[in-house]
Amino acid sequence: MPPNRPNRSLADDVAWCYDAVHGVSRTFSLTIEELDEPMAREICVGYLLCRVADTVEDATHVPPAAQARLLELYSRALDPDDDTGVDAFREAVDEWVPDEPDADWTVVANAARIVGVFRDLEPASRETIRPAVRELTEGMAMFVERYADAGGLRIRTLDELEEYCWYAAGTVGELVTGLVSRGATRATRAPLEENATAFAMVLQLVNVAKDAARDFEDENNVYLPTELLDAHGVTPGALADPGQSAAVASVIGRVVEHAEGYLDGAKTWLDAMPETRGNTIAAWAIPYLLAVGTLRELKARPADVVTEGNVKITHAEVAAVCAQFADDASPSLGDLRARIERRPLHEYES
Repeated sequence: MPPNRPNRSLADDVAWCYDAVHGVSRTFSLTIEELDEPMAREICVGYLLCRVADTVEDATHVPPAAQARLLELYSRALDPDDDTGVDAFREAVDEWVPDEPDADWTVVANAARIVGVFRDLEPASRETIRPAVRELTEGMAMFVERYADAGGLRIRTLDELEEYCWYAAGTVGELVTGLVSRGATRATRAPLEENATAFAMVLQLVNVAKDAARDFEDENNVYLPTELLDAHGVTPGALADPGQSAAVASVIGRVVEHAEGYLDGAKTWLDAMPETRGNTIAAWAIPYLLAVGTLRELKARPADVVTEGNVKITHAEVAAVCAQFADDASPSLGDLRARIERRPLHEYES
């Protein structure tokens, strides 16, 4: 048994990682359920490594200077040429782990466990995952430092939102593309690499739009560009004020429009994806189509982001989308996207 797992086997840690990802991400939970090995393990571990950094960045109880130091330390711990080990990060973050950690902080507290599984992956997989996670982590540290005096992020422009989304999600798109395209021909890799970030950017911008009020209330982060809020007479501090819901809805509409600009690229990425090494189209098509449905709802009722806390599609529509890929079915993504853009998919069946 490895020395860094005195009471556990590798199989125990792998099982823990699968349980953990289901507790922290609805989207990646759906994805991983559709994957086979070795892709399932690689995506699970890659995502959890990113989630450690994301949780530290979102922590309102950790001062910005401490957040930045922790993120920089975490990035160094993942650098094979640095003497810093993951135990150093774990010791440094320990004082900030809540006494009763939620699912996200449980992942942070078990960073060493995740890194242990990561180190057991194939060398090529590690070399695909590591740079993306480190770029994400260092980008988050940069944004924390940029807004250290504001008490939380205050994205100013659409261009800056694009920059933030690159670090938070575009890097993940590069990670996934590197894993799914390994061994593919140049002709297959080209459209994948050209559209590597589109899928992740759609999902990230959807989250920015639907969770705008919750992100402010829970994390004191304002991802809706303040230049757009200002243009509609909304101060960042009033983002979650129901009285401002109509004005905020206009800004939500701009972000939704920006997200829709990535839908074609994301579909091109999906259409080019090989089903090798345990990868499946369903794993990525399902969250893509759910994002299309969420964008439809955001366009129909943007004020609900403020008045209801966020905007979601129904469990019935989620089930209907997942059912399209049952028994290895290969439905037309173009047709499904067009139908979902018009109305919830399950309503076609009623």
